[in-house]
Amino acid sequence: MAEAGTGFLEQLKSCIVWSWTYLWTLWFFVMLFLVYILRVPLRINDNLSTVSMFLNTLTPKFYVALTGTSSLISGLILIFEWWYFRKYGTSFIEQVSVSHLRPLLGGVDSSAPSAASAAGGDADSSRQSVSECKVWRNPLNLFRGAEYNRYTWVTGREPLTYYDMNLSAQDHQTFFTCDTDHLRPADAIMQKAWRERNPQARISAAHEALELNECATAYILLAEEEATTIVEAEKLFKQALKAGEGCYRRSQQLQHHGAQYEAQHRRDTNVLVYIKRRLAMCARKLGRTREAVKMMRDLMKEFPLLSMFNIHENLLEALLELQAYADVQAVLAKYDDISLPKSATICYTAALLKARAVSDKFSPEAASRRGLSTAEMNAVEAIHRAVEFNPHVPKVSIE
Repeated sequence: MAEAGTGFLEQLKSCIVWSWTYLWTLWFFVMLFLVYILRVPLRINDNLSTVSMFLNTLTPKFYVALTGTSSLISGLILIFEWWYFRKYGTSFIEQVSVSHLRPLLGGVDSSAPSAASAAGGDADSSRQSVSECKVWRNPLNLFRGAEYNRYTWVTGREPLTYYDMNLSAQDHQTFFTCDTDHLRPADAIMQKAWRERNPQARISAAHEALELNECATAYILLAEEEATTIVEAEKLFKQALKAGEGCYRRSQQLQHHGAQYEAQHRRDTNVLVYIKRRLAMCARKLGRTREAVKMMRDLMKEFPLLSMFNIHENLLEALLELQAYADVQAVLAKYDDISLPKSATICYTAALLKARAVSDKFSPEAASRRGLSTAEMNAVEAIHRAVEFNPHVPKVSIE
């Protein structure tokens, strides 16, 4: 019965949409017909002549004034957009168009099937269509074997969804593979392994690649998925570092010999940076936080232009653990910039520091009498910006 009712509603909706399309077409032709019939009473020809005469009498000064006025209005809109983005971390025009205009114009298609709705069955049929959201990489991601699997052992539930696995698989193929992998047998095996969805098949492929050669990406896969402790993961990453540095040095010497070698060097650079970043994260998780901070700072100095791994966010996490708030503020001053994409880590860390600066002397009673000071207002605005950017962070922290 439910399926029949749903099908009837879908048919009714399609009929209404179809009828409205033809009604708008009919209305357009009716208006054209009325304009043609009433062209004499409305004196359309005389009005057109008047408009043509008016345009011919305009001087160049008018066009200069018109250009200046439009430029002034455009500048004011740009200044407002800049202020709004600095305060709320998003574009006002984009937010209005996506949140308000797009649903009115039919931009959200609730009838289009998706993989998630197909897998969810009847449970997903009651979900409302939501606006498109931006997906950000999580630089603080855990190790699959040593941390995510621990959650599975304790609770019996999978912490990673199919969507999470698909995003990470895309990153792995982007960063750890290139067009020249077929020239090296071990890399050719790993190229297939990163596309494999079965964890055991990926691990078996990594072992097969290591039998052929000291493959850095094979060690990465084993450290991420087969190692059951951070100590084991760190040991495998150290082996990956040794192999990755050798490949990086060899490809660095050949990178200017053609596009093929340049792509190979770019892949080897991504692998090397990823290994060093993960080693720094292992050091932090094993209690060697100061060592981790030094490793991250050295890595950021060595590869200053390689920001796709967001190493500065891992650095913020380690500095907060050391309670080095001045160093945290220095990192934020460099990366909390309008030209860089915001993240929950940056927004919430900035809010934490601003709230911490006023929390010692803050009194609700005094604030109600005298109002909020400038520092307190900045802290409140930073908290609002963080919650608006990602409202799920406080809920996850409480849970």
